[in-house]
Amino acid sequence: MEIFSAEFFSALLAIIIIDLVLAGDNAIVIGLAARNLKKELQKKVVFWGTVGAIGIRAAATLVVVWLLKIPGLLLIGGILLVWIAYKLLVDEKDHNVSSGDNFWAAIRTIIIADALMGLDNVLAVAGAAHGNFLLVILGLIISVPIVVWGSTLILKWVDRFPIIITIGAAVLAWTASKMIVDEPFLKGFFEENPLLKYGLMIIIVGGVLLLGKMKKQKHQSEETKESA
Repeated sequence: MEIFSAEFFSALLAIIIIDLVLAGDNAIVIGLAARNLKKELQKKVVFWGTVGAIGIRAAATLVVVWLLKIPGLLLIGGILLVWIAYKLLVDEKDHNVSSGDNFWAAIRTIIIADALMGLDNVLAVAGAAHGNFLLVILGLIISVPIVVWGSTLILKWVDRFPIIITIGAAVLAWTASKMIVDEPFLKGFFEENPLLKYGLMIIIVGGVLLLGKMKKQKHQSEETKESA
């Protein structure tokens, strides 16, 4: 992939969207973990907790980018990402995170919680980067400040415009489909059969969105019956 090509910028845009959609909730963890500390310590905890979380996430993403070059793992990663895209549409998220009662406990909570919650983010970004480490770094540099300092605004937008989650899920599903068709031992077959290639990609994206919508509607219908 050439730097500053159309493919490069489309992949970068996908990474930024993935980061914003998947990491919005993670940013809330930072505030929750520091909520019991004195005001003068909260800013320091937020800063150092964020630095630690970003460092771990960047390292993990770069490792996954390298691992996805191993034959077969791109296919497995793509299938996992399809599931993550589906879960993004149907899951009801909560923020039950214990707060630290001292400076280091709060930082530890932030780093551990972010690492556990960020596994989906790491896989998605690594897949969208197509092996390009520069894309991973640029995506983090652009999106992390937005997520950390604009998390509340992002969540308000998501609540007000649910279509954001649908767009995010579609981007994830598209990234997953790209990973699957780019798997080395399948790539030759799909290059010889472009109709099958793009047909499969459309089916994956459409299937995730359709099944996610159906599951969501079923869940809402059950909730309505229970409250009636």
